[in-house]
Amino acid sequence: MTKRIFPVVMLAFALGMPPGLGAQLQTEVPPVVPGAKPVTVEHIKIHGEALEGNLEGEAVDRDAVVFLPPGYRQNKKHRYPVVYALHGFSIGAEQWTHEIHVPQTLEGAFAQGAKEMIVVLPDSKTVYGGSMYSSSVTTGDFERYIALDVVAYMDAHYRTIPDRMSRGLVGHSMGGYGAARIGMKHPDVFGSLYVMSACCLSPRGSRPEGSGPANPDMQKAMEAQEKQLESVKSPADAAGMSFFVRAQLASAAAWSPDPKNPPLYFDLPMKDGEPQPEVSAEWAANAPLAFIDQYIGNLRQYRAIALDVGDQDGLRFDMIKLHQILENFGVANSFEIYHGTHTSAIADRFQNHVMPFFSRNLCPTENCK
Repeated sequence: MTKRIFPVVMLAFALGMPPGLGAQLQTEVPPVVPGAKPVTVEHIKIHGEALEGNLEGEAVDRDAVVFLPPGYRQNKKHRYPVVYALHGFSIGAEQWTHEIHVPQTLEGAFAQGAKEMIVVLPDSKTVYGGSMYSSSVTTGDFERYIALDVVAYMDAHYRTIPDRMSRGLVGHSMGGYGAARIGMKHPDVFGSLYVMSACCLSPRGSRPEGSGPANPDMQKAMEAQEKQLESVKSPADAAGMSFFVRAQLASAAAWSPDPKNPPLYFDLPMKDGEPQPEVSAEWAANAPLAFIDQYIGNLRQYRAIALDVGDQDGLRFDMIKLHQILENFGVANSFEIYHGTHTSAIADRFQNHVMPFFSRNLCPTENCK
């Protein structure tokens, strides 16, 4: 049998969902904490110098949602640590506020004793559904946008503590991938790191020689998706297509950009029914488990690293690998497999685990080391 690459199927498992499932799942809402004080919500725009000139026409002035703690308006001279929280694929910052049930979960965390912090949700949704928080001439450099542009804006416009030890980075799913990727490369910017159910950690390979054909339903689905991909001549063509076709397009824009291949300006792992090994190699080079060994020294600079994933989440296997690699290299980290699916418990995790983690580990004053 001729070796074929099934990137959409592999991407499906990489995103933690079985093929055919593209909808965001419901999340459980933690109970309201009695006596919780309200936070202030601000919707702002942040200019992305790192995104200027991108070939895809992605917005350079991006939405962000900022949550200011209860004491921010009263304590005019007080400065605060900042948590930067990255959303997943197919949603933007605004939709993620509903999935993690902020501001309620932030108010609950503060009411239960978490130190007051600013929390910002920058939007990285693109025409295909997500930037992958990567560096690409096609989408723009979202890696630098998060680590440099967003952080610089917050320090310039809010009473932050402008020090890495007072900045935390967290993300879920595609955002977990972003937290892992950006965290490895920017310990000069962030001091504590929390990775939730990260997608896309492993290189996505080929079906091995001699493994036999895919089952008929999967084969039919792959052929239909390949036809859909071949029919896309502009970003607008992808608007009504399936979750995983858009995920394929978003990944190509992020990981295999090609400025000489208009009008989409990227290459796909399959072309005219034939695998493109060079493109697959580019995708593999963007898998954190493939390059983490280059950044062990950076990861050791973090005050604290936490990982978590649900016991019913297909991404748990790669999260276990990430934890094991950190353990093998002697990088201190905490790891928890909790009861839940890919999204069912993330609101509870945000209130009762993520915020307390940063409360313990982010420096709450300007003189903390």
